[in-house]
Amino acid sequence: MDPLDSVIERLNWLRGEIARHNQAYYVHDAPVVTDSEYDVLMRELEALEAANPQLITSDSPTQRVGAAPLAAFGSVTHTVPMLSLGNAFEDTEVRAFDKRVADTLRAAGKLSPHEEVTYFCELKLDGLAISLRYERGLLVQAATRGDGQTGEDVTMNVRTIKAIPLKLQGSVEEIPEVLEVRGEVFMNLADFARLNIAQQARGEKIFVNPRNAAAGSLRQLDSRITAQRPLTFFAYGWGDIGGLQMPYHSDMLDWLKRLGLPVNEGQHVLARGAEQLLKFYAEIGARRAQLPYDIDGVVYKVNDLNAQKVLGFVARAPRFAIAHKFPAQEATTTLLDIEVQVGRTGAITPVARLAPVFVGGVTVTNATLHNETEILRKDVRVGDTVIVRRAGDVIPEVVGPVLEQRPIFATSFVMPTACPVCGSAIERVEDEAIARCTGGLFCAAQRKQSLIHAAGRKALDIEGLGEKLVEQLVDRGRIHSLAELYTLGVDELAAYDRMGRKSAENLIEAIAQAKRPQLNRLIFALGIRHVGETTARDLALHFGSMESLMRATPDDLLNVPDVGPVVAGSIARFFAEPHNQEVVRALREQGVEPQAPEAPRSAGLAGKTFVLTGTLPTWSREEASSRIVAAGGKVSGSVSRKTTYLVAGEEAGSKLEKATELGVEILNEEGLKALLEASGSV
Repeated sequence: MDPLDSVIERLNWLRGEIARHNQAYYVHDAPVVTDSEYDVLMRELEALEAANPQLITSDSPTQRVGAAPLAAFGSVTHTVPMLSLGNAFEDTEVRAFDKRVADTLRAAGKLSPHEEVTYFCELKLDGLAISLRYERGLLVQAATRGDGQTGEDVTMNVRTIKAIPLKLQGSVEEIPEVLEVRGEVFMNLADFARLNIAQQARGEKIFVNPRNAAAGSLRQLDSRITAQRPLTFFAYGWGDIGGLQMPYHSDMLDWLKRLGLPVNEGQHVLARGAEQLLKFYAEIGARRAQLPYDIDGVVYKVNDLNAQKVLGFVARAPRFAIAHKFPAQEATTTLLDIEVQVGRTGAITPVARLAPVFVGGVTVTNATLHNETEILRKDVRVGDTVIVRRAGDVIPEVVGPVLEQRPIFATSFVMPTACPVCGSAIERVEDEAIARCTGGLFCAAQRKQSLIHAAGRKALDIEGLGEKLVEQLVDRGRIHSLAELYTLGVDELAAYDRMGRKSAENLIEAIAQAKRPQLNRLIFALGIRHVGETTARDLALHFGSMESLMRATPDDLLNVPDVGPVVAGSIARFFAEPHNQEVVRALREQGVEPQAPEAPRSAGLAGKTFVLTGTLPTWSREEASSRIVAAGGKVSGSVSRKTTYLVAGEEAGSKLEKATELGVEILNEEGLKALLEASGSV
């Protein structure tokens, strides 16, 4: 035998043997060799490939070590969109989902009158959704969900995850020409703990929870870093599949397992009807704490794939599946004190100072108490043991006290009568829940927040004027009003903390560019109560100049679309104040000349209200908003029953959940572009 042939034979045997051990360990959780025996095989393979580099193949187990850093991720268009799931939080919502499914299938003749729907029930892993594309059995591409239509190319990083086979198992007949596998990349809790210990020992970043660690590891530009992270993977679905399909979802997962893909064995069941779904949910909830990984709910899918086709999709979610989420994560801790913070409009917000507690993936030391009425309603007292809730990225809140553990020294909260920052009186207007400092811009806290607001991207867009610098400018008594920003100089700014000369020059240039803002941006920058960016644009289009707006009576203001008595009264009161008139006059003296905004180029989206959430692939939120407004639509900051469309990008949060609950139509960026094009504005 030719010596090279014997090398090739040995290489093929080693690769097959290592792949077999990888599947036994990562897929079946049943290793058949010790770590040292595995290492011997791997070292022999590495040595043979080092001596014969021309024989290295892309599916070799040695090709998981990672490569040099990338400049940026490329984008991947999903052949079959990666859809989100609708959410259920209450038992009644699960029963309603089951009834909708059953009624639809019975109407289509796919379910007999007394037959119950069979569902595939599985765990909802708290990781990162991923799509793996195999061609002729070889892994050729991996992509994140992104906005559902387009994701990031993370192929090099995914190749380092040992649980993901680089080559599928099985006969040529069983492996399709193309197979897109959908699943979750995540990190086991024990591996996460070991990772953080190692990170701390190296003096590097400590991750707050396994999901963040998994997401951060998978999105490393340097795949060698990803290779060092203990990521794993479970498959739960598919996209493009080359025409192959079996009758049931459960059959498909069994087939994926035969191909060598890991599935979450032993953690799924088939259930009939809503009551069995709820039973599965309760059982998983009872042993959630014992699972080796984080989950945030369970998923129910109609098991019959033909029935799935009948049910179809709505917006970004299938009608045949739903995620049943667990309640927000809660923990108990001691309420050490209640302090108040002063906001931009003078709003006094009570804040709970807590003994540190780990909840919802982070250590919480502060939580909102909303307002004085809420504190009284919940009967929360300093010294109480309190329940703290944190769900996702929502600000932590105090749910209430544990009355059985109330100490005798617990003291009730009393709203201060004077502002803790400026000493001005605190007043509570009739019919309002929020108390406010009456100091206005005399109050340094309100002044700081007003300047930060005015410098924001949606207002004057003064890049470089951050919170730390604003605090210094106000604390040193240098800035008392918005107009005084235009009196700053380079030499002066360069002397401030964290401000080099180049930074000072850039900031002065940004301030100079802000001398010709669009009128709507300047109106928004003034921080008039109840006036958001959409109302500011409506006011600018209606009145055309700051002078006309300042002269407007409440009756004049009521003629502006969507301006009601409350907003009209707030605007009129703002411009009736002499110090606000002085701010506008001083801005004019500093050369600030607002430009009238362009009227909408199209009225195609007139009467339509949009809400934006998440990160869009190519447009910033500001660009998307301006295009919507140019087409006659409105952009709102919150989802309600009046919302026409939610435009959702990557990492969309609670707004997406609420829109799904309310049945609001959901668009991605491509859907928005198509809508704008149809309206004649693109």
